[in-house]
Formats: sequence, structure tokens, C-alpha cells
Amino acid sequence: MLAKGVFIVMEGPDKSGKSTQAGLLARALRGRGMGVVHTREPGGTSLAEAVRRILLDPRHQVEPLAELLLYEAARAQHTKETILPALRSGRMVVCERYTLASLAYQGFARGLPLDVVRTLNRIASYGLKPRLTLVFDIPESEFGCRDRSRRLDRIEREGARFRRKVRQAYRRLSATEPRTRLLNGRLPVEELHRLVLKTVMKTTIIPPRLLSSPAGGGK
Repeated sequence: MLAKGVFIVMEGPDKSGKSTQAGLLARALRGRGMGVVHTREPGGTSLAEAVRRILLDPRHQVEPLAELLLYEAARAQHTKETILPALRSGRMVVCERYTLASLAYQGFARGLPLDVVRTLNRIASYGLKPRLTLVFDIPESEFGCRDRSRRLDRIEREGARFRRKVRQAYRRLSATEPRTRLLNGRLPVEELHRLVLKTVMKTTIIPPRLLSSPAGGGK
């Protein structure tokens, strides 16, 4: 499973800014002439997006193991159909969430055995590992202050205790998982974007000349 491209993942608790930063990074890299696929989990294919709708629908009550298996099924389809072909063609893949999310949410926060989550992660990802994972850290108190007009999905409707577990999990995983960096998600958007570019430049094989160019604007 050799890959020519670079796989970068954005992680963090809900409303941590990962989607905004993933979009800014993808835009900046495209502005430098690089082929980029910006995708997300669960999602990224028609099947995985359908699974996403089920998983995030507040009308459903989902058992933790069923939740994990649904996420892994979506991941297997997404990895095989979208991520691997893009990497093999030499493109950059910027993905919102990947296997670290399952460890944080279904492992630490839901309480499923971590060895089970890791095994299913490895199977569903076909052994693929990101070149770099960026985790945006925000305190639980930030959740209610951000994007208040947005309708909350099933996971976002979990209580503060659950969100604190997720944050603690991401902080712990950032210190133990390889090629993972913890960034301050409370920084202003453009300042955080510059930090993301700097971190990507230091930790991937992207030619520095491409990353030192003007960022090409932002959201």
C-alpha cells in the first residue's frame, strides 16, 4: 500500500475549528499549485455520507459498539474509494478526522476497550496512517460560545462531561501517538492558519518553497 501523496488529518473536539482550518490549508496548498483532496469523516463518499447521516441524526439512539462499527464501515469505504487513490496519484489529502477520533470518542469517552478500537481502526484504514495529525485543543467551555446558530447533531448534544472526556483523550493521545501535534484552537483563525502551515512545512515532505508563498487569503 505505497502512497506517493501526503496524508494530513485535522482532529479535535466538536467546534474546535478543524473544518475551518482544513479548508484554509486546502485552499493555501491549491494556491501553490498542489493537487489537494479535502475530505471528512464520516463521509467522503456517497455511502460514507449516508452512514454519517445515520450516525449524527439526533433521532437515533446508538449503542457504543454499533456506533464504532458504523464509523469503521464508513472509514473502510472512504479510505478505499477516496483517500488511497488520491495518495497514489501523488495528491495531498486533507481530512477532517480519522482513526484518532475513534480512539477519543468511542474509546476514551464511550469506554470501549482501546485495543478493540485500535484493531478495528487498523482493519478499516487498510493500515494507512497519516503523515501528520493536527489536534486543535479548546476547553469545554468554548463549545457553547461557538457557532450558536448551528443545529446540534447527535454527538454534539452529548453533555459537558462527555466533551471533557473527549478533550482529555485528545490531549493524552497527542502526547503519545506518533506524528501528532497539539495546537491551541483558541488562537485567532488567521494566526492558527499560519501555525498550521508552519507545522506542515516542518513535518512533511512538502517542498518549503510551496509553503512559504503567500497564503492566498482565507475564510
